[in-house]
Amino acid sequence: VLSLCCEACKKVTFHVPSELEADTLVGRVDLKECLQSAEFISSSDGNFKVLEDGSVYTTSALSLSAEKKTFTILLKDIQEQVQKKIHVSLVEEEKKTPKTRHARDTVLKRTKRRWGPIPSVMIENSLGPFPLQIQQVQSDTAQNYTIYYSASGPGIDQDPKGLFYIERETGNIFATRAVDREQYPSFQIICFATTPDGYSPEVPLVHTIRIEDDNDNAPYFTQDLFEFCVPENSRPGVVVGKVIAEDRDEPYTLHTTLKYRIVSQTPPITPAFSLHGDTGVISVLLPQLDRELVPSYTLLVEVRDMAGQPFGLCTTGTVVIKIEDTNDNAPSFKQLQYETRVEENRVSVEILRVSVVDLDEPGSPGSGAVYEIIRGNDDQAFEITTDKNTNEGILCVVKGLDYETAKQRVLVIGVNNEAPYLLAPHSQQLSQSTCSVTVHVLDVDEGPVFKPCLLRLDVKECEDIGTAIGRYVAEDPETGNSEGIRYRIPPGQCNWINIDDKSGEVRTVRVLDRDIGEMRRGQCNITVLAIDRNGKTGTGTIQVCIVPGNKNFPRIAQTDYIMCRDRKPICLTAQDGDEAPYSAPFVYRITDRNLASMWKLTPHDDNSWYLSPKGDIPYGIYEIPVSVIDNGGKIGENIVRVNLCDCVTPSECDGRTRQLSGGNVTLGLWAILAMILGSLLLLLILITICGCCGAGVMHRQVTDDCANHNLIISNTEAPGEEVMDHNIIPLQNTCDQGGYGVKTGEQQTFEMVKGRGHTLESVKGCGHQTLGSVKEGGGQPMVDTCRYSYSEWHNFTHPRLGEKVHLCRQDEEQKHSEDYLLSYNYEGKGSLAGSVGCCSDQHEEEALDFLDQLEPKFRTLAETCIKR
Repeated sequence: VLSLCCEACKKVTFHVPSELEADTLVGRVDLKECLQSAEFISSSDGNFKVLEDGSVYTTSALSLSAEKKTFTILLKDIQEQVQKKIHVSLVEEEKKTPKTRHARDTVLKRTKRRWGPIPSVMIENSLGPFPLQIQQVQSDTAQNYTIYYSASGPGIDQDPKGLFYIERETGNIFATRAVDREQYPSFQIICFATTPDGYSPEVPLVHTIRIEDDNDNAPYFTQDLFEFCVPENSRPGVVVGKVIAEDRDEPYTLHTTLKYRIVSQTPPITPAFSLHGDTGVISVLLPQLDRELVPSYTLLVEVRDMAGQPFGLCTTGTVVIKIEDTNDNAPSFKQLQYETRVEENRVSVEILRVSVVDLDEPGSPGSGAVYEIIRGNDDQAFEITTDKNTNEGILCVVKGLDYETAKQRVLVIGVNNEAPYLLAPHSQQLSQSTCSVTVHVLDVDEGPVFKPCLLRLDVKECEDIGTAIGRYVAEDPETGNSEGIRYRIPPGQCNWINIDDKSGEVRTVRVLDRDIGEMRRGQCNITVLAIDRNGKTGTGTIQVCIVPGNKNFPRIAQTDYIMCRDRKPICLTAQDGDEAPYSAPFVYRITDRNLASMWKLTPHDDNSWYLSPKGDIPYGIYEIPVSVIDNGGKIGENIVRVNLCDCVTPSECDGRTRQLSGGNVTLGLWAILAMILGSLLLLLILITICGCCGAGVMHRQVTDDCANHNLIISNTEAPGEEVMDHNIIPLQNTCDQGGYGVKTGEQQTFEMVKGRGHTLESVKGCGHQTLGSVKEGGGQPMVDTCRYSYSEWHNFTHPRLGEKVHLCRQDEEQKHSEDYLLSYNYEGKGSLAGSVGCCSDQHEEEALDFLDQLEPKFRTLAETCIKR
């Protein structure tokens, strides 16, 4: 059969022989392509039938006329109300002459045969008569050979055995009994065609026998009882649940097309729910579901196949829908007024129980009562709670009532539910229910009462013992005064204060210091008893708080430092044992004026300041007095010792640097004495040399101008800076004399020109006592002589040197040494003649033999000292 596939739903053409027998396959049409779910399939021509898979068979033998044969396939979808048509045209095919096959041919070739019939169909639960012929298979080779037919497979030689058989000679297939489609929907058997000698001219044929469904099964619900819940006051259209039913018949047929409906409702009032006929979904229909009126509904539902047609099979089921409670009812008090009594000063006592009525489901949040005191409880003396078991309100007194203050209290109590209100659509708002409670206060004899019950007293730290810090008294509620009340502090408490038993005055009994033992926490609560004449007692509490004071001096944590040549500032950090506001920020000051001119302090933060030199000060050890002032004004004196060392790192400094003070060189007492004694020894040696030279035979003729022959001290031997020091008192020059040198043979005499230097001669007549003035008695200089004897030098220098040594011993700061121990700048390279300082190296006073071996230059010096 040649099939021509055209576009679905338009036109389909089949090429077929001119003669068609009954049950001949004409062709196959793709029904899914035209309509996906076709529930009804029919043909406009009764000579043709269309199966669900689109196969078109002839129902009876027919021959095609000269014109083509046409008919229409009608497809319907009942649920979607869709109908489609397919036009089918049959065209006679061209005839072909078949070739003759010989008996000995090994390959059979044919162009037409009946060996492949259409699938067989057997009605389910067929009533017979049996055996019932359902199909016939034939082979074209039966025209030339004797053919025997046989079959094998389920229903023949396999379970269920004996259901079918095939006639050997004719190829007719018969059924022996009825078949249940739900058990065996189809059978596939294999048919064989053989010659008597066992030759098989045909390939074995697989033949399908399909059991056509009969509506023999009624639909059934998947559950015996469906239970659903829906909140009350739900809006129409809210889905409640879905019922599900099944059918064992063939799917996608009318036999399994189910329809649902509600048969009845209990209670039989206005229908509250609707049931979708195709899906089985139950929805709310009634606008107002009130649980308080109907707590649950019972529905009898029916499901029917054949799309709900009356002749369809049906089954019923039960659905129970419970209405869930919502808080749509407000609680209300059973009584609007209550009265109760309570003694004054009673606390934590139940005085009344109130109850309410609520129509919502008991035990649910919608019926749980929440009570509140709306008015009359400004002092929070009352409290109301809910008894979860009885839903009652319990009114209690939590703060003692005073009969003298108020003999009666009126309370207004309101009630609400735990859950918020959910009202039905278009319903009115609910109002809160209230009731009034009158509480009568009963008078009782009560003890004294402290006012306030807790008294806070602040005490400054380290106050003297016995300092009055306050007064704490109680009153008798009956009389309103403190007469006849005595006070005492029970033992076993912190012993910081005591209270006067009559006046209630509070005084300290210890020095309160926050740094001592139990006082570290800074406060203590002390219970005080008040006792009236009748022995009634009252208690109060004094809270003593130690206020931090300014009792500690600020001090610098580290006072020894080493500063190298980079002169990096030193960070001084102070500490104070006091708390704010008596500690930081600190202020630093240098108390010594001389050191303040050399060192400076700059702030770093609240606790630290930087110490640095102001300029290029000499190396040495400086002891700098620094005062630190805390925020409370308390001053702490500190000595900061700075070793200003010529080093790169502090580890290089060995501690042997000069010690300075006040910006000048400071030497020890023994060093000063050693220097003075050395100077005296050198002076005595010079005087001795001069005396020896004067006793000799050698005399030196000098110029008559004796005033120019003085031996002077000069600082002009080499260029250098002039020493400027405020400790040096400048002297007035009385004369400006020149000098000259005379060279006689190998001896030289030098006269030094007097410049800014000063000698004993240069200060004559200037208001100062000199050696010349002592000699002449009247202070007038002698022009004729400029030489003095040893006794004159001794008388002049000895008392003055002794006075200097005595002053140095008495002065601890050693300021008198500044008059004659000075630092001089570098004056140049020394002379080749050497120094006379070697004379001081002699330790024996009588060893003067070295004078005979002096060099010529020293002898010239000695000669100038000889008196004429």
